[in-house]
Amino acid sequence: MGEENKSNTQKPEVKKRLHRRNRHKTKYNFPKLIEQTPELEKFVSVNKYGKETINFFSAEAVKILNQSLLKFDYGIKNWDIPSGYLCPPIPGRADYIHHIADLLASDDNKRIPKGPVIHALDIGMGANCIYPIIGHCEYDWDFVGSDIDLTSINSAQEIVKNNSLSVNIRHQENINHFFRGIINPNELFDVTVCNPPFHASQAEAISANMKKIKNLKGEKPNKPNPSFGGMHNELWCEGGELRFIKNMIKESKQFEKNVLWFTTLVSKHGNLKNIYLALRKMEAFDVKTIPMGQGNKSSRIVAWSYHNSYERKKWVRER
Repeated sequence: MGEENKSNTQKPEVKKRLHRRNRHKTKYNFPKLIEQTPELEKFVSVNKYGKETINFFSAEAVKILNQSLLKFDYGIKNWDIPSGYLCPPIPGRADYIHHIADLLASDDNKRIPKGPVIHALDIGMGANCIYPIIGHCEYDWDFVGSDIDLTSINSAQEIVKNNSLSVNIRHQENINHFFRGIINPNELFDVTVCNPPFHASQAEAISANMKKIKNLKGEKPNKPNPSFGGMHNELWCEGGELRFIKNMIKESKQFEKNVLWFTTLVSKHGNLKNIYLALRKMEAFDVKTIPMGQGNKSSRIVAWSYHNSYERKKWVRER
């Protein structure tokens, strides 16, 4: 009886690499998820370690899990994405938003900023609209989401409309621009977020997909797995992550008065040196690197501001 009581009161295992405010820092509670999303049940099974999980090689299973998590943890009852578009891992996306909240708090005596007074811009929001969803639901921030892909724009608009979210969707008509054509002349943003395309070519993206499958399954696949897929503009661009970020940094200089903090996810550690050089060239006043981790994967956020500490605190006071 004592052992049974001990197991019943045992604290859930915590994913220590996730942010302390991340709702997903413990293992997924599949019984509760299934209770409010019954269609998830057929995708849940017990693995060889005796733990409930889903088949992450199934695109349908991953999408249903995301729908369930968004409904259970964020109250998003209507979320879907077009076939073939990127279905993001929600815990990692949530971590980005929580770290950004801490970044903004660093200019306001560590007070976590909440409410629509905070204006955030997501560059390349995708069809899933995940950063604006989490930012709005966790902190009630006012979001603008931009994308070059019209299908992504239409998908995000449906998500926003069907869930009454405070997100303004804008189409970036020029694939060579990031902020130009999106930020209006007198518009101010407290922060921008971005998850850049990772690969430099379609062939590289396919190779990475198949390598991931091999590492997970221990066998060589015959074709890429759609669960790890996405549209080409979501996965790769000419020059890959580094060129994308360097071009974004260069253009950010033109909007130094409009934005308090620019940020981007950087997946490849080896790109940091050249990113720092680009920021130095653009005379960014303050640069911060924020480490992130999910499972065995490590990444980081690079944030830069053209405002000094006094100017940032003044920005916060006047906001």
